[in-house]
Amino acid sequence: MGNSNISRRQFIRRAVGTATAAISFPHFVPASALGSAAPSNRITLGFIGAGKQSKHLMRSFLNSPGTHVLAACDVDKLKLARGKKIVEDHYSNKSGGTYKGCNTYGDFRDLLARDDIDAVVISTPDHWHAITVIQSAEAGKDIYCEKPLSQTIAEARAMVNAVRRYGRIFQTGSMQRSDWHFRLGCELVLNGYIGELKHVTVGVGGPAGNPPLPVQTVPDYLDWNTWLGPAQWRPYNEELSPHLSKDHFPHWRNNSRFGGGGMTDWGAHHFDIAQWGMGMDESGPVEIIPPDGNDYKVLTYKYAGGVTMTRDKANGVLFTGTKGKVETNRGHLRTWPEELKNQQIGTDELHLYESRNHYVDWLDAVRKRSKPICDIETGCRSVSVCHLGNIAYKLGRPLKWNPKREVFVADSGANRLLSRPMRSPWHL
Repeated sequence: MGNSNISRRQFIRRAVGTATAAISFPHFVPASALGSAAPSNRITLGFIGAGKQSKHLMRSFLNSPGTHVLAACDVDKLKLARGKKIVEDHYSNKSGGTYKGCNTYGDFRDLLARDDIDAVVISTPDHWHAITVIQSAEAGKDIYCEKPLSQTIAEARAMVNAVRRYGRIFQTGSMQRSDWHFRLGCELVLNGYIGELKHVTVGVGGPAGNPPLPVQTVPDYLDWNTWLGPAQWRPYNEELSPHLSKDHFPHWRNNSRFGGGGMTDWGAHHFDIAQWGMGMDESGPVEIIPPDGNDYKVLTYKYAGGVTMTRDKANGVLFTGTKGKVETNRGHLRTWPEELKNQQIGTDELHLYESRNHYVDWLDAVRKRSKPICDIETGCRSVSVCHLGNIAYKLGRPLKWNPKREVFVADSGANRLLSRPMRSPWHL
């Protein structure tokens, strides 16, 4: 990743040079290693971010039909080397030979400048999502981006605008929508099988805790300044970008410079399902009330139709209606009454978009030029619910929200928290 935005003219100039270099490098892979898809229907991919989450994503897309991974980018040389090895070992094993065709980059813009890459998979820390998504859209790439979509509500809307402006196909990595347990649970709710929906309980963690982290020496394999990118500067600590050998999720999500704590981490999954089951994919709450120790014991959202939603400790999503309940979680669907979980949704009833594989769903949408199951507008609305809760926690007072205009009502202090200053020279 680099240190500044570039103009369209500079971008095109760089693209010509980089594309020429890419063509001169051998990228041949035997057809047997790439599957049965015709070259004209094959999607070439580049990965922006090569950390822990990218390992899973790389293997998933490498094993998805009709793809060819050409490149990866990261500011950590060790993780980048691992990503390169994952790709090249995959094609070597499939072909029975030795493949060395995965190029690596420290600047994501060099990867974007390649005209032989159709689409990108983004798994950077959250604070980088907006910049990389917007510039990927400008470069004409289709995009799969890990959740949560953005670091702020303003960034999420700017990302939607860019994806729409450049006609790109975008999938948010809220992959629970491709799990039948969640889909069926939401269909039961939307079709009235639990009566009138009254309340939704969402079990996720709280806001970022911002624990103190001592200053440490930046390791020689990491470009720390670029890792920080648009975020407010702070000294390096290995908890934020751990060594390759410490194979755990880094703790940057618990620092508000880089993430939103459990509210945006698991919240981007479970609040997403809550919105799906409420039919609120293009809207949101109208009031957010933090716990006050009196009438409101937990974070509470109110929707225009009268439904309330609370954040509680238990993991999962519980829909409560006038005639029953539906609880959904990974690999889990529970209903009250119990036999409700065996209900078949009729052909004349509401059926939600069905996806059985989140990655293949996006690839199919790229080929068809259609919306995938978790389009960017959905990702924007779901992450906005997470951010709204964090803002209410931060301010410690009830907030009125206009989901159509995406602003707080008569609250300049809260509206200032819809965006964040970006460290120069980065900007939206």
